[in-house]
Amino acid sequence: MKKKYIIEFILFTTYMLFAMSWVASAGFMKEIMAQTGMQKLTEASFLSTALTFAKIIGTFIAAWTIVKFGIRKAFTLSAALICLSIITPHAHDFTTLLVSRFLMGLGGALIIVYFNPIVYKYFEPSERIVVNGLNAIAFNVGTAIVMFGMPSMMSVVGNWQTILSAISFGSMVMVVLWIIFGKIDLSAPATNSTQATEKYSLVDGLKDSFNWKFALTYSGLLAFYIVMFTFYPKAGIAQTKEVILFGIIGAIVGIIYSNKFTKRIPIIRISGLIQLITVFCLSFITNNPTLSTISAATLGFFMFLPMPALVTYAQERKNTTAQRISVTFSLFWSISYLVATIMTMLFAKIVDMNNGDYHSAFLFICIVESLFFIGSLFLKENSKV
Repeated sequence: MKKKYIIEFILFTTYMLFAMSWVASAGFMKEIMAQTGMQKLTEASFLSTALTFAKIIGTFIAAWTIVKFGIRKAFTLSAALICLSIITPHAHDFTTLLVSRFLMGLGGALIIVYFNPIVYKYFEPSERIVVNGLNAIAFNVGTAIVMFGMPSMMSVVGNWQTILSAISFGSMVMVVLWIIFGKIDLSAPATNSTQATEKYSLVDGLKDSFNWKFALTYSGLLAFYIVMFTFYPKAGIAQTKEVILFGIIGAIVGIIYSNKFTKRIPIIRISGLIQLITVFCLSFITNNPTLSTISAATLGFFMFLPMPALVTYAQERKNTTAQRISVTFSLFWSISYLVATIMTMLFAKIVDMNNGDYHSAFLFICIVESLFFIGSLFLKENSKV
């Protein structure tokens, strides 16, 4: 087996296990609260906020960590931070739990940026669609395993602490495998590239209008994704499992499509338009369970259908280097998470202002989600395709 495929296995599995730990911990929040002595839901929500804050910080500094430490050491550190999830099932006070969850979130945030320069460095242009698509659904796969498999896990293991500990042990195994196989040098030319190493800092990235258009396009989708899983079930809309499941299917179809066709923008724009339609259907046609389920499945499919093309689109830009890719995706994720966090807070505020009525808040988040379609109108096809 070629080394690059082992590396991709480590990348995918590390982030999948991160998702499993995050989602499983949310599912066992009542047990965690009892163990750590938390009395208020506001403390539990603060844990979620800490993870989000860690993602904003982590993704912003990710490109800097690559330059400072090198990708091998940087990935080792971030993967080790994810392993701090082992503290969650054994923590007995809120402070320990909060710090460990923040550091775990920081590790996950760093890794999601590292995906892209590693893929750009080691995989042929013809292979990147497949690898990008797989990495795009790593979180969904981990979430699906927990959402659909948790009853079976509990029936076999019978203890929530053991389940969370086993997931953390899997993360530790990935760290060991990375130390053995993850010898990477991003300073060398990328596969099929004759370009010299280029200095491209975060400041340079912030001056590049493409990075802002690219990040703001995705931020609307991410904001809705977070709001949907956080608030929609509380509003009586429970079709989140369909979004996860059909998101995986959509990404697989997206890989096949984007491998066959070289133009990236059409599938991004068409998917954005269908997302917008299905978001309104899911949010406002709640008296018909069948239509809600169809809307959720269609939404999940078209949320992830364009992801292989979207990620590869940035990697196919003219004069792209591994350093540019690192900065672009560092800003992509940090800006997206910052915007999504603000939009989520505004959504909650609108619900509170309307005494628990979600109608105006749903309208607000649907408009925010339209950024994916609107942003795609400002993205231009790469000249070489």
